[in-house]
Amino acid sequence: MSHRRAVLLMLLITLLWSTAGVVSRHLEAARSFEVTFWRSGFNALALLVALGLMRGRALWGQVLRAPRKVWASALCWAVMYTAFMLALTMTSVANVLVTMSLGPLLTALFARLFLHHRLPARTWAAILLGSAGIAWMFGHGLQGGLASLAGMGVALGVPLAAATNWTLLQHDSKQKDGDERSDMLLAVLLGALISAACTLPLAWPLVASPHDLTLLAGLGVFQLALPCLLVVRLARVLSGPELALLGLLEVIFGVLWAWLGAGEAPSSAALVGGAMVLAALAGNELLGWRER
Repeated sequence: MSHRRAVLLMLLITLLWSTAGVVSRHLEAARSFEVTFWRSGFNALALLVALGLMRGRALWGQVLRAPRKVWASALCWAVMYTAFMLALTMTSVANVLVTMSLGPLLTALFARLFLHHRLPARTWAAILLGSAGIAWMFGHGLQGGLASLAGMGVALGVPLAAATNWTLLQHDSKQKDGDERSDMLLAVLLGALISAACTLPLAWPLVASPHDLTLLAGLGVFQLALPCLLVVRLARVLSGPELALLGLLEVIFGVLWAWLGAGEAPSSAALVGGAMVLAALAGNELLGWRER
């Protein structure tokens, strides 16, 4: 896959990821941990079907023999699945997405510390500009006062887990010739199973309506299973910091969806900060294409 096609595919992935906020605002009865349980459960079911069709009966043997690196990545996916949806039930879509946008900076720092990557100056500049935009949005657009800080604290688990996961994926994709690479697609499935298993006791009794189950099934399949499988493939083409930086578009898309589909209008600070994020993304990619 060419770098350009990988970037375009990553844009589609962020578009799919960004739909969770607006869909969650149209749920009738499901709340908190139950929302997370159903979304992770439908995600796991979709992944079982997809991987089962590709691998047949060998799938469960591969799961049982999965190395520690796969399980570490699975825990990261589980934290990302759980913290994101739980945070959406505690604070606004904009606050959750703004907090998640710390991901590129954390990913770049992790890549530098643990993988000894030397990032180009343009990527550092883009990260700083994007982070400044996020800081601007946070400082001027905090919605809900101190009560929403708990939700943003939960949301902070997403960029921390994501930065760890991108670093693991990058380390695995850069194995030397002859060294066996781990099957990181299994980690996506295991993460969904872990998330569903951990949230089921906290979600009981289940009260979701058929309308809610339809929406959450759509999230599990098209907002989680499909894009998460694709992003594991893209980790072979795009660097961890680049994946995280492109993932910032989820903030812009997510805020727009919530505004248009659920009436959560962003503040002027959110619009200014979003423009800074977009400028950082566009500048980094244009300069990168020019260099190549």
